[in-house]
Amino acid sequence: MAVGIFAGIPVRDCKSAVEWYTKLFGKEPSFWPHDAEAVWQLADDRYVYVIEDAARAGGGVGMIWVDDPAAEVDRIAERGLRPVDVERHGGVCKWVFHDADGNEMGIGGETAASIEGEAAASIGGEAAAS
Repeated sequence: MAVGIFAGIPVRDCKSAVEWYTKLFGKEPSFWPHDAEAVWQLADDRYVYVIEDAARAGGGVGMIWVDDPAAEVDRIAERGLRPVDVERHGGVCKWVFHDADGNEMGIGGETAASIEGEAAASIGGEAAAS
């Protein structure tokens, strides 16, 4: 069975959310189904989208698993976003980001036993304001 995903994140304002998620993902949306929905293709058959839906905004939770999460968090920090927390589970870590609506998006994966570098130091910065 082939597996893909098309995961949605409800937001109050699509335009401002697109600015934030463009910084998080490091690229512009792949396509716009309509004015209030933007879609990023992260890999083959793997998509994340924001959709303007004020009644449901703020309850989204997701995580993107990457090969080198600390390096990815450093790249995200260069684009102006900082994680608000990091969770450690043995050799797996998840850096937690919150958008302006309070939706949670994590960047995670397997890491070395200790977290070093800018990614660890960047925790506690302002994630949603940038």
